[in-house]
Amino acid sequence: MGYGVYRLSYDLDRLPKGTLIAEETSPNKTYAVKAYTSDAGATTSYSVIAELSFNKASKPSEIIYFQYKESAASIRWQDDSTVIINNVELHMPNEKYDYRHNKKKR
Repeated sequence: MGYGVYRLSYDLDRLPKGTLIAEETSPNKTYAVKAYTSDAGATTSYSVIAELSFNKASKPSEIIYFQYKESAASIRWQDDSTVIINNVELHMPNEKYDYRHNKKKR
């Protein structure tokens, strides 16, 4: 039951993606990050969700960034494996940011 609650409430991959608002590819073209606005309904604010794609590996894309009450995205690659999304630095491919935990996760 605990896993079910986690999966329904906190699993980043279950977040709805909306409109694509930004996209950047890493300098060596290994990764691409796409940012979307997400609208969970009439009683919530927009959120920004960013998804990491693996251009040189056959792995599914995964959500790496989730921030509530945000509607714009700035994506900048610092190097081949470090991306900065709205001033949050993440090291690819293992770090993720979720505002609900207010920290990065590996």
